[in-house]
Amino acid sequence: MRDDYLWDGSGEPDPEIQRLETLLGRLRHRGGQAPGLPARAVPFPRRRLSSWMPLPAAAAAMLLVAAGVWVSTRGPTAAWRVTSVEGRPLVGANRIGDGGRLTVGQWLETDAGSRARMDIGDIGQLEIEPNTRVRLMKAHLTEQRMALERGKIHATIWAPPRQFFVEMPSAVAVDLGCAYTLEVDKTGAGLVRTTYGWVGFEWKGRESFVPAGAACATLPGVGPGTPYFEDAPEALRGALSKLDFEAAGTADRAALLDAVLDAARPQDALTLWHLLARVNHAERSKVYDRLAALAPLPTGVTREAALGLDKRALDLWWDSLGLGEASWWRLWKGPYPGK
Repeated sequence: MRDDYLWDGSGEPDPEIQRLETLLGRLRHRGGQAPGLPARAVPFPRRRLSSWMPLPAAAAAMLLVAAGVWVSTRGPTAAWRVTSVEGRPLVGANRIGDGGRLTVGQWLETDAGSRARMDIGDIGQLEIEPNTRVRLMKAHLTEQRMALERGKIHATIWAPPRQFFVEMPSAVAVDLGCAYTLEVDKTGAGLVRTTYGWVGFEWKGRESFVPAGAACATLPGVGPGTPYFEDAPEALRGALSKLDFEAAGTADRAALLDAVLDAARPQDALTLWHLLARVNHAERSKVYDRLAALAPLPTGVTREAALGLDKRALDLWWDSLGLGEASWWRLWKGPYPGK
């Protein structure tokens, strides 16, 4: 895309810029009075943790405007700046001293005695731990994408959601405005831990949404497991891992599901909400009953709708959990994880 398009409309437009223009078109000033705003703002959602959570839907239009201005004022990015924190990381075929630049297609590797820091264009920063291998896949005006083959990284992103992606052997981590840690071991198994905001975890249509204080594992051939709060009871976490990755079609599956449901606390509604769309039809009633006991159905949601994985019903139930509003991440992401 030529920069001229951002200034005077000439040149070849970028598809993402056109998409933002379409979304923001209804808010365009046409002379006279400015477009009206809702008379009463929707209150902030309740949150169990003190970390940042998404703004309500009433503020979404304003945030879209801000995001559009933010994107339109940025220049194109062709490489990421790399700084050595310790030792001499390998960038491409060269060891760097104080710093260097990672271009699209290049690998960065740290050994046991080196660590690095990278600027993700102008949208965030990465900390690269020892024995880690990453590759820059895309450095674009509206999308920054990298691959994590092995090791550990810490990402802090301050751009609008869905600007930064990390491809792993069995999942893609999608930034929803957050800070998080990603790990991949030698088998390709991975783990995300979110410390701020939200991370989306995707693989072949399977999705998990991981808020601050929560984690989610992923396994080659399976994809993302079910997210859980890191302070959840060990009985829940242990049974959930086996249920996600070891118990498909086995005789002990019912016992594992019972262990998860029995150990669940009210805040573990996060886990049970995801499980609703992942268990089979025969198991869904048990998950529903336990979830309803921990987080009563909100007005407008029926048992039949929830068991049928009705999108609107499950969105309303999610909103009642105090974890933020579904409309926020649906604005940026789109599909519901169960359908």
